[in-house]
Amino acid sequence: MKRLLGLLSLLLKAVFFFTLFAFALNNQHEVVVHFFFGHQWTTNLVVLLLITLTLGVILGVLAMVPRWWRNRTPSAKEAAAPASTSSAQSTASTQAASPGKEAAPNAPHTVVPPPDSIYGP
Repeated sequence: MKRLLGLLSLLLKAVFFFTLFAFALNNQHEVVVHFFFGHQWTTNLVVLLLITLTLGVILGVLAMVPRWWRNRTPSAKEAAAPASTSSAQSTASTQAASPGKEAAPNAPHTVVPPPDSIYGP
């Protein structure tokens, strides 16, 4: 079964490669990219598409780096002090259950129904 999945994976990779290869062979036309102030650049369409794809991937990864760093930082802090976090969460849950106290920012939100006197008969 494992060998069959390996062969299927190899077949899909080969189909993908030959599809891209046929695309490259069919798009070898010269294109002119016009920049500002009369500058222009002449290249193959496939080269232009490859450069555009590469720049898009690089910009997408660079746009995600701050979010990756932000999500990585809290987990490192939690690993350093697991005991204080669990006690803070238990305190936060007891505060959230108390009607007169305000919940801690990391506590799970609970929905408290309004009193019946507002909607009652």
